[in-house]
Amino acid sequence: MSAGVSGSVRGCVHVAAGALVDRAGRVLIAQRPARAHQGGLWEFPGGKLEAGESVQAALARELHEELGIVVRRARPLIAVEHAYADKTVRLDVWRIEDWSGVPHGREGQPLAWCDPQALDPVAFPAADVPVLAALRLPPLYLVTGEPAQEPEVFLARRDAALARGVRLGQLRAKALPAGALAPLCAAALQCCRAAGARLLLNGAPALAMQLGADGVHLDARALAACDRRPLPAGRLLAASCHDAHELAHAQRIGCDFAVLGPLAATATHPEAEPLGWARFAALVRTAGLPVYALGGLGPADLDAAWAAGAQGVAAIRALWQP
Repeated sequence: MSAGVSGSVRGCVHVAAGALVDRAGRVLIAQRPARAHQGGLWEFPGGKLEAGESVQAALARELHEELGIVVRRARPLIAVEHAYADKTVRLDVWRIEDWSGVPHGREGQPLAWCDPQALDPVAFPAADVPVLAALRLPPLYLVTGEPAQEPEVFLARRDAALARGVRLGQLRAKALPAGALAPLCAAALQCCRAAGARLLLNGAPALAMQLGADGVHLDARALAACDRRPLPAGRLLAASCHDAHELAHAQRIGCDFAVLGPLAATATHPEAEPLGWARFAALVRTAGLPVYALGGLGPADLDAAWAAGAQGVAAIRALWQP
């Protein structure tokens, strides 16, 4: 990112950055000059906003200056604010999937195309770590319906969701007897892994580890009871949040992502007051981690969710029903 000092938001250095993703799913990273702030670490190309400049304009200008490309299609990925010892930085990071030109280091900076799953957070500035998490997560997060006493229906709906491209799911089976959960989870995990999908358990972290789940989803009560991350690195940790306090706690204990809602009125929680997109966007803006929008939403709402700063959409009915 360029070394200028003009871009700022309320005293923060304001930076627009681009995560270029190629057809193979690799992302482009650049190495910072040794003499620069956080020198020698890797980052996502971009730079500071000039006075009166929009994020989109700064992004287009910086990527042309640094990489020699013209952005054709981009969408918001994540916004992160991070306080270093000597400065506070606000990153507005956009996911870029279409551009003209061949990216090259016009300022002599080393570049590399990498699988996001293989990137080591230690090699990046602290402000970029949530960006890595966002790049590793898909746009849709399935929350399963209760399996009740019809496991064959549950598994058929699981298969249908995988066939539609769902690659991240939460097994929510709180009404299921403990003895029936283990075989159901094992069957669900087998098919998810064959499809390249990950499955989190809505339940106790110890049980999720025992069953071999890919991670844990904490409900609001379980989140409040945690004072530290209850899972080792390499397992996903998610949390259900409803306000700024819960989002801040999720970020503090090291959650990889959160679900925030309800965005709109839902049949499952008719008593809950909907946030609406404006309130959702304001909360996500300071969350510091990827956040899915939940509540009366489906794949058709992805553009609106991205525009509000969301990672994507989490859903039960829209992704689980046949």
